[in-house]
Amino acid sequence: MDYEHDAVSVDVGQRLKELREERRMSIRGLATRSGLSANALSMIERGKTSPSVSTLYKLSDALGVPITEFFGTKPEKQSAILIKADGRTRVPFARGVWEGLGGEHFTGRVEPFILTLESGATSGPHNMTHSGHEFVYCLRGHLEYLVEKQVYLLDAGDSLLFAANLNHRWRNPGNVVTNVLIVLSGFSEGELPHAMHWRKGE
Repeated sequence: MDYEHDAVSVDVGQRLKELREERRMSIRGLATRSGLSANALSMIERGKTSPSVSTLYKLSDALGVPITEFFGTKPEKQSAILIKADGRTRVPFARGVWEGLGGEHFTGRVEPFILTLESGATSGPHNMTHSGHEFVYCLRGHLEYLVEKQVYLLDAGDSLLFAANLNHRWRNPGNVVTNVLIVLSGFSEGELPHAMHWRKGE
């Protein structure tokens, strides 16, 4: 994909290794706690494979850190944020890229981000749910959202708004890359929007 080279600005594997070593945890120990194989963890740390968002959540839970820790240094929160186009936090995951639009630096309870999704990319097999509201705007391609038992198919220019405490998940059902803007708002104090959006039920 033509976006991959520019998108990889955060070394998830190196960050995982740092977090693991800070806790004096072996790869085998982390494997046991996360339910992932030691071989898979080694591949991620060596940059041989990119973890899915579901895998990142399992790792964050096993390490006792918010999923945002994989994005690098925890930013200082501010009340006014300017993010230049070439200054976004970018995190690759399996079949896609997450791009922050300032919410990770903002003091308020709003979190905008862009997902770039390859054909077949999915949020995972389980529904997710969190507090607040979720706004979805399809910039390019096609996106399927399942909210409770209702399926919504978004094409470029379409939008969807719903109460985020409803069970939901998404996937790119098309054969082209999809770009989607997602804005989470009104979430509870102390809740982590990234983690809640990507959290998978067990």
